[in-house]
Amino acid sequence: FAAIYLVEYAREGKLVRLIRLGTETLAGIPSIIFGLFGMLVFVQGFGWGISLLSGSLTVTLMILPTIVRTAEEALKAIPRSLQEGSLALGATKVQTIFRVVLPAAFPAIASGIILAIGRALGETAALLYTMGSNYNLTSGLFDSTRTLAVHIYLIIAEGISTDRAFASAAILVMFILVINTSARFLIGRMGRMSRA
Repeated sequence: FAAIYLVEYAREGKLVRLIRLGTETLAGIPSIIFGLFGMLVFVQGFGWGISLLSGSLTVTLMILPTIVRTAEEALKAIPRSLQEGSLALGATKVQTIFRVVLPAAFPAIASGIILAIGRALGETAALLYTMGSNYNLTSGLFDSTRTLAVHIYLIIAEGISTDRAFASAAILVMFILVINTSARFLIGRMGRMSRA
């Protein structure tokens, strides 16, 4: 929705340039800074402690700028004539955005989301500060837990078992492979449907 606002509704000016500069800057900030921010705001500020909720919101803030920038570029790439044709046929601006522009831009937007998910799956630094490293499965949003990437890091760092670390790494690689393969299939299918 932020990308739709920036492309379709916002007028070029200082505010829009400032928002774009902010999203570009946030997309390039190292994850450790997001971890410190999450620890300060979610863990200490809101009093949620080191928990699944704190870690999830921190990672969400970390990948959101990447998704916004990718979606904005995808929406800009849609030919203006496509929108004008829809409007000429009597569709409203909202109908044109949701029925013409977004379906045409979906493959590129989905690619940006996949890139952001890949960044989140490999994240360790931000999650050590906000989600913790509890070995047990979590039973609620306010319990500490660990992701596979953090699990691999801690097993190697503690020297417990390199066999388990490599097995966890293989599972993480397979998980990313399944996500990417599924996403490519869905993007291809959506692309064929939008051309039909």
